[in-house]
Amino acid sequence: MTKTNFSPNTSRYMDIEDLRNALFAYLLAKQDAGEFLLRIEDTNQSEYTKSAEEFVYHILDTFHLTYDEGPNKERDNGPYNQSKRLDIYKKYAEKLVKKGYAYYCFCDEATLNKKRLEATDKKETFKYDGTCRNFPKDEAQRRVMAGESYVIREKMPDVGQTSYRDLVYGDVTVENSILEDQILIKNNGMPTYNFANVVDDALMGITHVTRECTFLASTAKYLLLYDALGFPRPQFVHLPLILIKNSTKRNKETKENNLMDLLNQGFLPEAILNYLALLGWSPRDTREFFTLEELVESFDSKRIHRRPAHYDVKKLEWFNHHYIKEMTEEDYLKFVRPFLAAAYNLEGKEEKWIRKLLLLYKNSLHFGAEIVLVTHTFFKNTIDFEEKAVAFLNSDIHIKNTVLTFREEIKKLEVWTEETIKELITEIGIKCNVSGKMLYMPIRIAVSGLIHGPCLETMIELLGKDIVLQRLGE
Repeated sequence: MTKTNFSPNTSRYMDIEDLRNALFAYLLAKQDAGEFLLRIEDTNQSEYTKSAEEFVYHILDTFHLTYDEGPNKERDNGPYNQSKRLDIYKKYAEKLVKKGYAYYCFCDEATLNKKRLEATDKKETFKYDGTCRNFPKDEAQRRVMAGESYVIREKMPDVGQTSYRDLVYGDVTVENSILEDQILIKNNGMPTYNFANVVDDALMGITHVTRECTFLASTAKYLLLYDALGFPRPQFVHLPLILIKNSTKRNKETKENNLMDLLNQGFLPEAILNYLALLGWSPRDTREFFTLEELVESFDSKRIHRRPAHYDVKKLEWFNHHYIKEMTEEDYLKFVRPFLAAAYNLEGKEEKWIRKLLLLYKNSLHFGAEIVLVTHTFFKNTIDFEEKAVAFLNSDIHIKNTVLTFREEIKKLEVWTEETIKELITEIGIKCNVSGKMLYMPIRIAVSGLIHGPCLETMIELLGKDIVLQRLGE
């Protein structure tokens, strides 16, 4: 049975790449009827944020990535917050020291910084030189017992190679000589990321480790830890990076990339998840729209890409647009109305009017908050004309005549409905000998200031006769 894990960093909030990685780990497990585990990485207590941890639970729940084991779903493998597992890490680190695979290092930070500067001056990559590597064990133990500050480092082999086969990137080989004696336990007693995750993955029975491809080379260090501790090696599934469009690297600060912002702007979870599934993976056919259940059925790790995936918010908007169009009218109204109510005063507006206004834009919205942008003309006493709109109105005498004719005819209209307005516009087209763009665009601009928009007669009906005449100069 496949068992995967998601271990979010709680020193920051989850972003779209974190969610994509969680999704792939979930799909990899579920396509084999396996289990998906959640573990909280919170050993860096100086940067730990409780709200970031709570956000993890909120996001996994919102996107229906239900974990089988983890916080609030305790099994024998708990606890699942790494800050509560410090004794476990210390135990295994000491075990490595006794077996000769690790050692106590007493080098202070000032000495190490000096060596780093020397390496920089020589234009060399700094690598710990193993000063404490062969320190006599009894002397090292005495200094530890005396309370001297230390870290525990893994003793890396300085010859040979470490190889493994990644399920996405294939065979990977790393020369052991380039591997630094990595720190396992820091001088504050906290484990390093590498060490804690190896111990936890092994003890919790993780069969497939999923993570970003930036860890491809450092995985050799993980494997040496598995071997030294006597743990079986898991399968590794390295995932391609997500690049922001027009950027050479991922930018976690970009609002387009911020999950909280996306949800607050009215991007639907099912649309986000569908889009993210295709960032680094492709189905066997040209299909683009999937439910989570369909993704589970279709997912195949062999079809995960090696090349970076490009995140484009415009493409996400396209997906979201599709899902909004597919909503029932009632679900759509429940979804979009809060955005309108938060931006405009709806007091005194009839429910029938609000409903019709919102439905007018159902097939054109790309995200929920966009309703505020496209409906502003219905809530302003004055209108701001687009520059191109003004130029169009002044470009031809016939255009001005169409607007004037519309103004005079609309004053006479006694029954104010979408149907009567539509008939009136048709009559104006005949009277002014215009049609298409030359008929509809002048009228639209005159009453809304916009060149493009939804159904013209519906817009005019919703604006109301008084507002329309006011905007036409009456």
